[in-house]
Amino acid sequence: MRDVAIIGIGQIPVGEHWDSSLRQLAAEAAQAALRDAGLKAVDALYVGNAFGAAFSEQTHLGALVADYAGLNGVEAFSVEAADASGGAALRTGYLAVASGAVDTALVLGVEKATDTVGDARTRARNVSLDADLEAMHGATQTALAALLMRRYMHEYGLELSAFEGFSINAHANGARNPNAMFRNMLKPGGFARAPMIADPVNLFDSAPDADGAAAVILTSAERAADLVPQPVRITGSAVATDTLALHDRPDLLYLGAANRSAYKAYAQADIQPNDVSLFELHDEYTVLAALSLEAAGFAERGQGWKLAQDGALGLNGSLPVSTFGGLKARGNPVGATGVYQAVEACLQLRGQAEDNQVPNARIALIQNLGGLGATAVTHLFQV
Repeated sequence: MRDVAIIGIGQIPVGEHWDSSLRQLAAEAAQAALRDAGLKAVDALYVGNAFGAAFSEQTHLGALVADYAGLNGVEAFSVEAADASGGAALRTGYLAVASGAVDTALVLGVEKATDTVGDARTRARNVSLDADLEAMHGATQTALAALLMRRYMHEYGLELSAFEGFSINAHANGARNPNAMFRNMLKPGGFARAPMIADPVNLFDSAPDADGAAAVILTSAERAADLVPQPVRITGSAVATDTLALHDRPDLLYLGAANRSAYKAYAQADIQPNDVSLFELHDEYTVLAALSLEAAGFAERGQGWKLAQDGALGLNGSLPVSTFGGLKARGNPVGATGVYQAVEACLQLRGQAEDNQVPNARIALIQNLGGLGATAVTHLFQV
């Protein structure tokens, strides 16, 4: 297996892109990554997308994006793992380059979510749940997240306000990010007063679906050193799964897939959790942020929420998270989220994060979750 590095990155602002189609968003991000790498072509294109069929009535995205990005004829196909589709596409590109089958790969995540609104979007998103045992009975991902959050609060004796530090941190970082969907600050105390979506999940607790596209270009680490001045090495890459249905898990408050994929990646990189400079976690709901911190080895069971209380997660804290706003403030472009995480981690390691820069960033951990942790894709980046 060859060592793999990222030599180009590209992204577009996350938001409501009413005037652009899915193919246009994808092509813009792809071309930005190619320019950043100084390339005009690649050997393969892997597209992460969760709900193209439901949101955009479009599948066969490999050929579509290759055409509109000016890469017609290249090996190309799409990768789906619900919300973890972007991370799964990155894993696919990593394996292709590491194996030697492909010399240069473009990994792109894209989603066009906001053209579908209200109940139609909820129904479209429900295809990522267990169709027979969850969706058929009226469950939604937000409702299931609410059950998970209620159980966490009950088990550890917490009030809703215990989680507000996650959203305050995300919005503080998102306010500095020109590509974020929400750039407003969140004041202490406002979190618990927000309108409820599915009690106890409220408006400030959950991430907004959005349109977006982001891309990275991969090649062998040996070749990368000759192509760009600041290649970012992928030193760990792992995927794990858990039960799709939440009620089938023996322990609701343990993200088993997140734990397994994180520790596989640590072992590959030969590091420990305390070596990590920053963590781009999947904060679609704040309870997932707390559980991810616990699963990835940064907090004991039931203690993940405390890290958001003492400033540890800020840009100058002991473990910066959601450094560009995370899903909560940057926005959640669903199938593109994992690739946005990769772009943001590269900016940190290159020292190009500007107002969002984490001091002395050397090792970045990114973790993209599908559903409520049914799929977990973890990568470690180093310079």
